[in-house]
Amino acid sequence: MNYLAHIYLSKEDKELRIGNFIADSVRGKDFSMFPHRVAQGIVLHRHIDTYTDTNPIVRQSKDLIRGEYGHWSSVIVDIYYDHFLAANWSDFHDQPLDEYVQGFYKDLHDHYSILPDKVQNFLPYMVEQNWINSYATVEGISRIFHQMNERTKGRSKMNFAPIDLMKYYNELERHFRAFFEDLEFHVKQRMLEL
Repeated sequence: MNYLAHIYLSKEDKELRIGNFIADSVRGKDFSMFPHRVAQGIVLHRHIDTYTDTNPIVRQSKDLIRGEYGHWSSVIVDIYYDHFLAANWSDFHDQPLDEYVQGFYKDLHDHYSILPDKVQNFLPYMVEQNWINSYATVEGISRIFHQMNERTKGRSKMNFAPIDLMKYYNELERHFRAFFEDLEFHVKQRMLEL
């Protein structure tokens, strides 16, 4: 799962959401430099990633595009799934997506001092270009895929990922909905253990 899903799955717990969001920028297993609940968010993020990476429904989505993108198919499917979450946001949350995302950006600014350097560096661009909100449209994630392709110096071919999204749109959305319902239940159970 990508940014929006990780944030959403942390529910309204600000510190848990921040930990879940920054987890990819945190190395190792020593989280003592973070507040306890932020550290729990990092652990939750890793658990969500493991659960997602081993899920048979997610594997079906990856298999649709694996021949074209190889190991990059995992990253691409994560973004596809965030697109379906954003595009159908009202099915999952009462607050409009833009308000929800702006509130999260405010939370990041409020906790800026604990964000890893990498997150502090990309945060201004993320907010200015409103990355998370842009997932709601194919045009928006096309920009994200183009930027990611540039960062991989063209090796990922992610700039073509929107074409495959449209090609398999209905099937991928079915996969997302089936998987996400399962993931939400699983995360709810996991959060009881935190």
